[in-house]
Amino acid sequence: MKLFYALSFLTIISFSANAQDASTKKTEQIADFTLGFGTGQSTVSFGYFKNWNLGKKQSFYIGTGVRLSNAFGKNQIFTSAPASLAANSANKDSLFSTSASTYALNAILNLGYHISPKLDVGFNIDLIGVSFGPSRIKLFSGNGTSTTTTAEPTRMNVLLVGNNDRGSLNSEFYLRYKVNNKIGLKLAYQHFFTELTTASKVQTLPTQNDRFRNITNLFSIGVAYHF
Repeated sequence: MKLFYALSFLTIISFSANAQDASTKKTEQIADFTLGFGTGQSTVSFGYFKNWNLGKKQSFYIGTGVRLSNAFGKNQIFTSAPASLAANSANKDSLFSTSASTYALNAILNLGYHISPKLDVGFNIDLIGVSFGPSRIKLFSGNGTSTTTTAEPTRMNVLLVGNNDRGSLNSEFYLRYKVNNKIGLKLAYQHFFTELTTASKVQTLPTQNDRFRNITNLFSIGVAYHF
């Protein structure tokens, strides 16, 4: 999900909403727990954010933090991940996974707007980190043949935009309602890249490749705790 669209979305919200003074604090710290539900995949995420409120009314905020995202999938198809292959469907080979588990620990960027003292709208995205998880047998299909191979989560995660991304990366648009001074409830739309690396370069045409990606969109709910 491109950062440009996120910034545009937040800018439109800022001009259309009649926001009140969101907070007297210049900074805020939030821990949250999120569950995601999508076709063939579910996620569990734990995040810690530190936000800085900006502007005359401190209505905008920008923050950073860290997030551990756990993705669990069944009967998923992973396709060739490198940008040179992903851009052309004719160049994509695939891995079929009956089950996959990926754990991604990433630094994050968080952007948002206080619509009111109780309601926030925002966007966050993973920037860089590491993934880990079990190595499992997958079915590779390409070059008119099928064969079994082993694959595990790609170790390094880096946000490079679109097909250039590497590894497993999580992002979300969210609405968060503050029930009281400490607890908030969140609804979110999650966009999750999960990437596997095979034990050898099983794809040979049009170039050798061992990285395969699945992209899943999920509906998410969460609970936030404000320090």
